[in-house]
Amino acid sequence: MPIVRTPLHPARRALCSLALGLSLAGALLAPPLLAADAPAVDIAHDSFTLPNGLRVVVHTDRKAPIVAVNIWYHVGSKDEPAGRSGFAHLFEHLMFQRSEHHDGEFFDPFRAVGATDQNGTTNTDRTNYFQNVPTTALDMALWMESDRMGHLLGAIDQAALDEQRGVVQNEKRQRENQPYGQVWEKLTRALYPASHPYGHSVIGSMNDLEAASLDDVRQWFHAWYGPNNAVLVLAGDIDVATAKEKVAKYFGHIPAGPTMAQPRTDVGKRAATTREVMQDKVPQPRIYRVWNVPEAGSAELDHLQMLGYVLGGAKSSRLDARLVHGEKLVDNISTMAGASQLGSNFYLVATVKDGVDPERVEAIIDEEIARLVAEGPTADELERARTMIRAGFIRGIERIGGFGGKADVLAECAVYAGDPGCFREQLANVESATARDLTQAGARWLGDGSHTIVVEPGARTPLAEDPAAVPEPFELPDPDPKYTTTPAAVDRSLGVPRTTEFPELKFPALQRATLRNGSTVILAERHEIPVVQLSYEFHGGHSSDPEGSAGTADFALDLLDEGAAGIGALEFANRAEALGASLGAGAAQDGGNAYLSALKEHLDPSLALFANMLRRPNYDPAEIERIRATWIAGIRQQKAQPAGMAMRVLPALLYGETHPYGPPGSGTEASIAALDRDDLLAFHRRWVRPENATVIVVGDTTLEEIVPALDRHFGDWSGEGEAPAAVAVPQVPLPETPRVFLIDQPGAVQANIFVAQVAPPTTDPGAIALEMANGVVGGDFTARLNMNLREDKHWSYGARSSLGGALGQRQWTVSAPVQIDKTGESIAEIQRELAEFASGERPPTQAEVERVKAIQTLSLPGAYETAWSVMGTIGGIVRFGRPDDYVFQRKARVEAMTPAQVAEAARTLRPGALTWVVVGDLEQTEAPVRALGLGEVQVIDADGQPVSR
Repeated sequence: MPIVRTPLHPARRALCSLALGLSLAGALLAPPLLAADAPAVDIAHDSFTLPNGLRVVVHTDRKAPIVAVNIWYHVGSKDEPAGRSGFAHLFEHLMFQRSEHHDGEFFDPFRAVGATDQNGTTNTDRTNYFQNVPTTALDMALWMESDRMGHLLGAIDQAALDEQRGVVQNEKRQRENQPYGQVWEKLTRALYPASHPYGHSVIGSMNDLEAASLDDVRQWFHAWYGPNNAVLVLAGDIDVATAKEKVAKYFGHIPAGPTMAQPRTDVGKRAATTREVMQDKVPQPRIYRVWNVPEAGSAELDHLQMLGYVLGGAKSSRLDARLVHGEKLVDNISTMAGASQLGSNFYLVATVKDGVDPERVEAIIDEEIARLVAEGPTADELERARTMIRAGFIRGIERIGGFGGKADVLAECAVYAGDPGCFREQLANVESATARDLTQAGARWLGDGSHTIVVEPGARTPLAEDPAAVPEPFELPDPDPKYTTTPAAVDRSLGVPRTTEFPELKFPALQRATLRNGSTVILAERHEIPVVQLSYEFHGGHSSDPEGSAGTADFALDLLDEGAAGIGALEFANRAEALGASLGAGAAQDGGNAYLSALKEHLDPSLALFANMLRRPNYDPAEIERIRATWIAGIRQQKAQPAGMAMRVLPALLYGETHPYGPPGSGTEASIAALDRDDLLAFHRRWVRPENATVIVVGDTTLEEIVPALDRHFGDWSGEGEAPAAVAVPQVPLPETPRVFLIDQPGAVQANIFVAQVAPPTTDPGAIALEMANGVVGGDFTARLNMNLREDKHWSYGARSSLGGALGQRQWTVSAPVQIDKTGESIAEIQRELAEFASGERPPTQAEVERVKAIQTLSLPGAYETAWSVMGTIGGIVRFGRPDDYVFQRKARVEAMTPAQVAEAARTLRPGALTWVVVGDLEQTEAPVRALGLGEVQVIDADGQPVSR
């Protein structure tokens, strides 16, 4: 279960999901349009409104026995009075506490029924809560959502407020503690005056959070959390008649709140162009440039989305072509238009190569924007934008719920546009857009008025927190008398409705065939969307890297789509984007794979491109040098991030530097710098070959269709020489005593605690019991570690434990970012929890084991909603030699597990042999860590080397 998250200002998603797939760090995969020769794609829906004003949208999708329950309240940080910044987000957290008729964590009943995709988020304009539940648990979900909508305040006390205030403050520290993490706060302050509704960050200031009171909680609830200010979307295995009956039953008695006025549209277009330079503990400069642009729902914003794709939102975009491929001045660059209710933002982010003057990059950006606005996009650029937008939309709406699924699309449209189907107009805007439309939008909005922040390597200066102001007195208006209630139909004193029946697990039948080249084909048919996904699975992986050449597998596979069969990297990207295809490759610990996601209508030409990529990669020396420089910069970026530092050094500490699992999978600066074209070709010849390989296909095709197509493109492919033997992975002993390693992160406001050990392989007979033990201690939001450090102590935004997957001994890891003044206390709590659990002093209870069983089995009907999730499971079947019915066998074994078996598996954890890595400001962490006396303490750098002191 993910921690309740709140995207900050830059992550506002576009209205009606027009920003689906957008990323500030990567390619823009916006939503869709309807090509003339392509199948129509839509989200059919019905709507109704209860007498109390609750708007309900229903979409029927019977592909899985689950229902997405997605409720949006039309309130965000824009609605906060002066002196109460961050309150909308704080209240979102409070909504996950107990309610008047449920005395416990909100998550508990959902965990008991195997809910998936459960979370809550706040942005400038709205707060939402969502979860997918088995169809038979819909009554429970509606009871829970209605209890916190209608019956919350009696259950919120000062202790609950203090707890969640601490959690949010640690979330704020965690965000700002990352490299470049101060940028978004500074951008917000620069783009809008303090008086603008968007003039403060969503997460707010520490002082305002401290000043929040129970009276504020009560007024906020009464003002904004009435049914008349909400939209409830039910999507999935449900129909309108059922929805009307159940929603009226659970929500009809809740009285409406006041009708709160929404702020007027205020784009905040800036007359002056401004620029600032700041320093941070970062490995290289980064440029952020942002314009204030039209509000969500405007045709101009849709046109700016397309213009962003052409400018810098795709691998073949103009800025990529010139700055990444041509003059090689940046490691990456991206653009996107992020939509918001009152006014939106157009972002441009460029990570500048070390040693390059950022002003030179800024000048080229200015030139390319001016040229695009003056000349307009070419016909090919315009069509590629349309195709990729359509492809992104199709892929996005495969999911009924979660971030960006169909329920989200409908809710956004209903809340902001008053029409759940507003996405159709946006798609039509994209379909009908002309080059002139794009240039006019660019000329009007992407000129003067931007703000640029250049982040340079240097010492970080803490951001000053504004003092808390006292909000002006405010009397809430009376509710509109047009809203009425219906008599209560539920006796809430009986508690949460129990779910006693659950849908059966369904997993698609696996069909098999063999290609002429010897590769096995495994097909799982999925006909819900016109997309076919493929993954060609090979042996090798990080463990096959030659000694001293860490990163070879990952680097060689990553380069496969950088040009093939004599087609250059940019032209290769152009062809893929014109088809709406997504291609790539990468390595994992014990193997590698290459993947293709193709629109059904373009399957054969997409397969042709995929075959060229796999069989005939160019490995062009110029591209190798370009990617090498970017790759090494990426390693340095990893080493600037607390989690990146720890996860790079932990494998060598656990396995040893010369073990196949010891070096970092992405390599080191030295190992990547030493690779040449011959090394990459040698890896390709040795490991990327069809013998003993498997092609996993999931999607809108049949065995009769896909096998001949694959044979056309791969049938005559054969490997050179004898296929290599599997890599031997030796076993390593646990250390005799605990070891503690400290990495300095000067000025950090958090300490990032990691503790790890090696555990038996994924294929071990006791693997399932160990996975359940992990679930009890740290594998879930409601597990022991998180409930202690987050919910009880509120020293952390979240603490988790996880088990990797490997053919050899796998890595078990706990991670916990904590406020830095609680470093010692947090380590002591983690050590105590693990020691009590592993020794049997505090063994797993029946309730804990039942909770983990529910999470791991009752969630399965919803776990395979998407083709990617099915493909991932089949990938595990292939990699670990599992039977085709493994998901059913595993479910049965989990259901039969006893607390005694889980307790025995917990003994695998050895508190006396743990390896600790703590990343933080040594001046604040070293003394309290040494005082614990856990074991030998060493100070190391981000490469794992001892630091002389």
